Amino acid sequence: MGDLKTGEILSLAPFRPKALYLSSYGAGNMRLRESALDLIGKTDLNAVVIDVKSDRGMIAYRTDIPLAAEIGAQKGITIKHIRRLIDDLHKKGIYAIARIVVFKDNLLALARPDWAVRTASGAIWRDREGIGWTDPFARQVWDYNIDIAVEAARDGFDEIQFDYVRFPDAKGLVFSEPNTEENRIAAISGFLAAARKRLVPYNVFLSADIFGYVIWNRNDTGIGQRLNDLAQQVDYISPMLYPSGFQYGIPGYPDPVRHPRQIVYLSLRKAEERTGLPAVRFRPWLQAFRDYAFGGQPFGGEEIAAQIDAAQSIGADGWMLWNPRNVYTAAGLPPKPGMVMNSHGGAPGNLGRIGTGTCSRNIAEDAPRLGR
Repeated sequence: MGDLKTGEILSLAPFRPKALYLSSYGAGNMRLRESALDLIGKTDLNAVVIDVKSDRGMIAYRTDIPLAAEIGAQKGITIKHIRRLIDDLHKKGIYAIARIVVFKDNLLALARPDWAVRTASGAIWRDREGIGWTDPFARQVWDYNIDIAVEAARDGFDEIQFDYVRFPDAKGLVFSEPNTEENRIAAISGFLAAARKRLVPYNVFLSADIFGYVIWNRNDTGIGQRLNDLAQQVDYISPMLYPSGFQYGIPGYPDPVRHPRQIVYLSLRKAEERTGLPAVRFRPWLQAFRDYAFGGQPFGGEEIAAQIDAAQSIGADGWMLWNPRNVYTAAGLPPKPGMVMNSHGGAPGNLGRIGTGTCSRNIAEDAPRLGR
């Protein structure tokens, strides 16, 4: 691109990502990936979130980071040619988001016990899935995850999205520094600030996933996530606004799964009010999986459409669909301009399912306390 002439105006078309999540397995499997691309081609979807580093610590493709190979993070390669994949997505006009799970990392915790979260007895602590976590105060852990992010940016991802960028919510755990609210907030915000500084040369956006209740809580929810502090460090905040995750409801709506639109809309409005930021600084995760907390009802086209409508009505920077099994249909999704949807909410032809890839984020893992 040449230099702009004096007085010349460069017009940029606004782009709001409307994404679906693919695990590293789903992105690496040709059949599942092509099914996803087919759905994107027929609906309003225009982006994908791909697991680069999963909550078990595996990195989806070959990396030049020595520590990854040392701890066994390269034993589950599912994407053979990441740059080729990103190039293919870009040729189709698809925005690519790299999801990197940060402090929930079983491989690193076991390989470097001095960087792991500990119990009061000194043992490596494990969550309800039996997975170890790394200490958010450990700068070596920061460096490792930021190295992964920088490599993803070099490979062509448009955005780096950090997940599990928080402390575990269990009580009585031991870290390398005192587990105070002030220290927790400083650690999480400090990590994001350090990542942002390292990523500046690569011209990528930076986002962070947070619990839905973080929007409503004035404190750090016990995990280092305080809304206003996070907002200063990232381009986009991505709250997980799954109605099933709001086990205590929100004011006026004690049964959230019956009111998916209100949960999303009112949460985003609260985020605006608390931060003073425009809605475009938020891009929510929406529920595209069966309820697990209020009776197990399916979440189909009606519920998905209601959540999308809420995000779009308030002016959020798009939205993202989460299903841990990588199972999606066109139900509830707006069609591409010019496409005609059938009576079941799908495009003509058999879209089928996008697959049953492995889950790299367990929806119920935090449900009892924080409501994933």
